[in-house]
Amino acid sequence: MHNSISTAMILAAGLGSRLKPWTDHHPKALAIVNGKSLLERNILYLQNAGIFRVVINVHHFADQIQSAILENNGWGSNCIISDETSEVLETGGGLLKAKPFLETENNFLLMNCDILTDLPLKEMMAVHFATNALSTLAVTNRKTSRYLLVNNNKKLVGWCNDKTGEQKLPVATPEAEIQKVAFSGIHMLKNDIFDQIPFSGKFSMIDWYLAICNRQPIAVFDHSNGVLLDVGKPESLELAANLFR
Repeated sequence: MHNSISTAMILAAGLGSRLKPWTDHHPKALAIVNGKSLLERNILYLQNAGIFRVVINVHHFADQIQSAILENNGWGSNCIISDETSEVLETGGGLLKAKPFLETENNFLLMNCDILTDLPLKEMMAVHFATNALSTLAVTNRKTSRYLLVNNNKKLVGWCNDKTGEQKLPVATPEAEIQKVAFSGIHMLKNDIFDQIPFSGKFSMIDWYLAICNRQPIAVFDHSNGVLLDVGKPESLELAANLFR
């Protein structure tokens, strides 16, 4: 179907340095919340939205992730490994390396493995297809240090870091029309994205969006009324255990 997404990529290559000491011996993706790893939880979350084909990039303790997938038959999904063991490539570089597994799809989903959320993916898909944006980013109005800047039409115009005062505003926008939102680590993308990437090697998706948002619409989907947890720190694992059964 042209207005649904059936393939996703889970970013699981990170070193997970905030989650030490667990990540001294294990990948962050296999951190456990109520008996299930973050990876398993997100694969099941994607299945609820009809997504059963999942590309997973690996670097840190890659063999443990591959073993877990094999032992559990992908938890019912078709899991494909994108191997980054030689070099961790960040979000953008990781996506570009996985291009051969994704370019056959008209649209696909990209998400971080260390988030847990109840975001309604079907609703986000509907917005993504209705706006015809190159990419749609999940956001909330939570407090953070780094924000995406969007205009009144809910399109990306820039980025700022409140801690350092740094701001990038590739799309000239009156200050009164700028809203700060926090990115949730979930993207829906058209495969045209691969024709629009001006970088190679190691780079972040946010830098890429900022490089093209003045000529390509990057939309946002606000799910501030739901649950979103960045499970990057040991204390957030405890919180996750209370929120996700």
